Amino acid sequence: SSGTFWDTVVICAMTGLVLVSTQIANPDISAKEGAILTKRAFECIPVAGPLILSFGLMTFTFSTILGWSYYAERAIEYLFSGKWQKRSRLKYFISAYRITWVIAIFIGSIVSLQVVWDFADCMNALMALPNLLSLILLSKIIAKESDFNC
Repeated sequence: SSGTFWDTVVICAMTGLVLVSTQIANPDISAKEGAILTKRAFECIPVAGPLILSFGLMTFTFSTILGWSYYAERAIEYLFSGKWQKRSRLKYFISAYRITWVIAIFIGSIVSLQVVWDFADCMNALMALPNLLSLILLSKIIAKESDFNC
C-alpha cells in the first residue's frame, strides 16, 4: 500500500538524513531520547524544519491509525465470517470494534507514552503466543516437511 511507502521510505528516510546531517554539521547537539534529537535536528532547518516534522508526524500517525484499523477489521471478518453466516451479526461486531477503536485512540492520546508502549507490547505478545504455540505443536510436521534429501 502507499501508506507503507510513505511511512517507511519517505518519512523514515527523511528523518534519518536530517539526523545524520545535523550531527555532522552540529556535533554539539545531543539528546538521549530519539524524539528530542529529532525535534532539535529539524529545528536546525530554517523556517520549514518544524513544519516538515509536524506534517510528517501528523501523516504518519493518521496513516498508522487507519492501517491498523483496516488490518483488524479484515482479521475480524476472516475469523468470524464462517461462524456468523448472517452478515448483520458480523456488521454489528465490526461496528462495536470501530467504537472500541475510537475510544482506544482517545485514551491513547491522553495517557502517558510509557503506558501506550506497554499496552502495545502486551498486545503484540498476545498475537505472538498462538503463533508460537502452533509452531511448537507442528514442529515435528514442519521438520518432516522441511527434510530435503539433496
